[in-house]
Amino acid sequence: MKFEFYHSGLDDVPKLSVDGTVANSVHLSHWEGNETPAQLKADTSTEIALNLVAAPNKNELTRGIELVTNNHFDTDGVLSVWTVLTGERALELREKLIPAAEAGDFSEFTNESAVRASIAIQGSDQPSPSDESGSPLANQLAGENVDDDARSYDLVLPEVERLLTRTDHYEPLWRDAWEKIATAMESFERGESSVEEFGEAGLSLITLAPDVFSPSGFNPTRHAAPYTAISRYADGQLFLIATPLKNGWAYRIDYPYYSWAETIVRPRIRRQDFSQLLAELDQLEPEGEGVWKLDNSEMTSAIKFVSREGTLAASMLKPDEVAKAVRSRLLTQHQGVASA
Repeated sequence: MKFEFYHSGLDDVPKLSVDGTVANSVHLSHWEGNETPAQLKADTSTEIALNLVAAPNKNELTRGIELVTNNHFDTDGVLSVWTVLTGERALELREKLIPAAEAGDFSEFTNESAVRASIAIQGSDQPSPSDESGSPLANQLAGENVDDDARSYDLVLPEVERLLTRTDHYEPLWRDAWEKIATAMESFERGESSVEEFGEAGLSLITLAPDVFSPSGFNPTRHAAPYTAISRYADGQLFLIATPLKNGWAYRIDYPYYSWAETIVRPRIRRQDFSQLLAELDQLEPEGEGVWKLDNSEMTSAIKFVSREGTLAASMLKPDEVAKAVRSRLLTQHQGVASA
């Protein structure tokens, strides 16, 4: 097996499309629209790759193709490519590979080492980090900032096993991002941040403590919410995230991070039509500095309360008021689907 980062010159070449989905290839991917063989399907591409290397009919499934490609760089992409290239020996690291892939693609917490390893690879606990400075691991290995995905793969792939088995040795690469995640998790453990579940509606109301957004932590108007902490403590299929801001509340409504992928174990989440909910929230909202808007600028975002400049603004509605409106609309829509 050999790896070549995807480029148009590969279009007419048979290949294994690992994680990303490209034409004229055997798919080993959880991206929507994939044609991954049914016996291999799993929630992350890394687990799909592990299923492949363990399969007794591996050669039949790969059609004898030796060329591996991917069209983007992130943790799940790196680990799934590495698994296919490494073969059966990768099975020995299954319990490290899958949690790290879930940390990278789904912002999920299984253990500290998995999250830290993912941060070292992709630079964030989210699959689309706002920090575009590249892979910390690739940058360290190159001795300079690397903004080329193909080169990042060349640098990082030989280092995967050592990173997974000796994650503490890479502390300078993950320390700062990890400390922000740890601050958020500690706020839940202390009860300063909280989750209220509305199980019948599949809604989680997450109220984040002000210290989560301290100068050393996240800023709700500039940074995405701390999803690794949220996904550890919230169980809903829709997250209403409220954060104190000025004399009001910053709000964003998001789907769980796994919702963008085709999943087998995790529930498939249908994207909702929230146009009626927006009208209801705007009617409830006192005159202020923002407006409730649909938002799909991020992989999981659904609604935000934003200023004219598009940044999160301070709503005057209390979290329980917003939760009541969202819960009511979700239950109405669930009933509509059930009766259809």
